[in-house]
Amino acid sequence: MAPRSLTRAAVAGLATVALLGTAACGSGFDDSSGDAGQSSGPANLQILIGSSGDAETKSVQDAAAKWASASGNQATVTPAQDLTQQLGQAFAGGNPPDVFYVPAVRFADYASVGALEPYGDRISNPDDFYQGLRETFTYDGKYYCAPKDFSTLALQINTDLWAKAGLTDADVPTTWDQLTATAQKIKAKGQVPLVIGDTRDRVGAFMVQAGGWITSPDGKQATADSPENLQALQYVKGLLTDGLARFPKELDSGWAGEAFGKGRAVMTIEGNWITGALKNDFPNVKYTVAPLPAGPKGPGTLSFTNCWGIAAKSSQKDAAVKFVEAMTAVDQQMAFATAFGVMPSRQSAKDAYVQAFPADKSFIEAVETAQGPVNAPKMDSVLADFDTGIQGLRTGDPKALLARVQKNTAAALGGS
Repeated sequence: MAPRSLTRAAVAGLATVALLGTAACGSGFDDSSGDAGQSSGPANLQILIGSSGDAETKSVQDAAAKWASASGNQATVTPAQDLTQQLGQAFAGGNPPDVFYVPAVRFADYASVGALEPYGDRISNPDDFYQGLRETFTYDGKYYCAPKDFSTLALQINTDLWAKAGLTDADVPTTWDQLTATAQKIKAKGQVPLVIGDTRDRVGAFMVQAGGWITSPDGKQATADSPENLQALQYVKGLLTDGLARFPKELDSGWAGEAFGKGRAVMTIEGNWITGALKNDFPNVKYTVAPLPAGPKGPGTLSFTNCWGIAAKSSQKDAAVKFVEAMTAVDQQMAFATAFGVMPSRQSAKDAYVQAFPADKSFIEAVETAQGPVNAPKMDSVLADFDTGIQGLRTGDPKALLARVQKNTAAALGGS
């Protein structure tokens, strides 16, 4: 299930890049003429969101209606059926929505062709957003858009299965060596120790813990073929070949959270979205959340985020910025967190979030060591190929895989 959905996303992403490339050539995204100026009178903002479900849609629509009523403007929120496809078509047609969700994995593609307004520093107290999230939405030195919210990865432990394996709090792993030792104890009791997603969006956390990543921090250099990344993939390969970790499909599950919820593994590595998934689908599962075990270079995790994008072609940019300001206020971010389970992107909301959701403390505290998605355009096919390699990691050659990712990344980045 997951590999097929990733493939569809990659194809859609490539189509979007093609559409954006055409639009950039024909519509003048990066000319001053692309800015139609500010319309006079009340604004009528069109807002496109990639909603996770009815709770998010209603919450954003209610917040937009509240802002519109207070400001004398109008704001129409539309949940996209396929955000990537609809944005690509809107950009290509020269009539994008004024405000829209921008997934971090799409950001560089949009920014590189001038489709986004770089308004990030116009939001009040921009430094209040976590630095790593600001960096995710910075391209060529410009901070483009305010992070909407974020998620991180942590370790989930089924407490009933943990006790059944004879383990206590002292066995919760804090390092790779401890993870291996604990997993061996669980395996000895006849249980599957760990289920982990078979893509770089899960396995990549081990690369960060080893001090590596796919690209340099500025997104301009390929860094995949490194000793750090090799150490990480060799460690994960060892977990797989020793029977200490399984991929979800090996446990007849579409994703790791499903396998964990069904009790087919004692531990998993997932984001804070698992809270709602388990509550809805496996309400009787008792579990606890811990930070990911540290690697050779220390703690590390991955972050996933969206920003509030504003179209470079919008004629209502001032109102759009004010709308984003309202959507990223601490009280509003906390309302979103309560409604649909996201974590606030403003640091000043952290204490309130931890107080309201103490079980998610490990998730929000992990932001300090979190690596965001690859911040470079034209990387869809490269990353999809990397995922394919990870899915064959049990019998594959990590060194050869990283060399291939290095070559493909360098080509995508223009020979860097």
